[in-house]
Amino acid sequence: MDLDLAGRAYYVTGISRGVGQAVAAALLSEGAFVAGCARGGAALERISDELPADARGRLLATVADVTDAAHLDQAVNQAAARFGRLDGLVANAGAGTTGGVLATPSAIWDGQFAVKIHSVLNLVRPALPTLRQSDAGRVVIINGVTAHAPEADMAAVSASRAAVASLARSLAVELAPEKILVNTISLGAIMTGRQRDRHRASGSGQPFQEWCDTEARRRGVLVGRPGTPAEVAPAVLLLLSPLSSYITGSSIDVSGGASART
Repeated sequence: MDLDLAGRAYYVTGISRGVGQAVAAALLSEGAFVAGCARGGAALERISDELPADARGRLLATVADVTDAAHLDQAVNQAAARFGRLDGLVANAGAGTTGGVLATPSAIWDGQFAVKIHSVLNLVRPALPTLRQSDAGRVVIINGVTAHAPEADMAAVSASRAAVASLARSLAVELAPEKILVNTISLGAIMTGRQRDRHRASGSGQPFQEWCDTEARRRGVLVGRPGTPAEVAPAVLLLLSPLSSYITGSSIDVSGGASART
């Protein structure tokens, strides 16, 4: 299926690893132009070095902090100037943390809402003037299934993801008259570097893959294993595509069938 992404331009935050990196690679393979940011310059250089030569000229990767409005404003405007257009955005900020409601310090609560909520607003606001000029303006927000069914040991993450779900719906309503479509991808257990961090923190004696599979089953994942970033990317690309012209205000679970909805 031709998703009609070739020649279009997209901005992806958190591009240096995990889901963001997989989405950027998939867009580039479709012939799109991709700009993105991350906090680490070395990781961005590695991504560029690993790309095929014909894709390197279609990637603009810069260092920026998504919680800093001025940083992201500059990065987005640089991308719009470089490519002469922006057709879609992928808000992909992560940085989860563990802890119950009362055990989680106020600073962690503030940080989670900053990285989840403000990272979306800091991306959308500067991009809107250019996005309005596209014939297929799209915003895809990467969220989590804990937005609908909070996990007790991830209280701040779950609450901030619920806020993101509300924000996404409000954005969809507000931007629909301008023909800009806003949707959410709600992730379940995805095997990224953060899963390795959680494995180390758990103190489990299980090998990493075995621990991941056990955790996936505990969280009600029907397929019995965690997903991969490469399994997330196709759903994101569909929502970015002009073919998704009748989908907005929606949330698509990429969770292996985890029973997270309440």
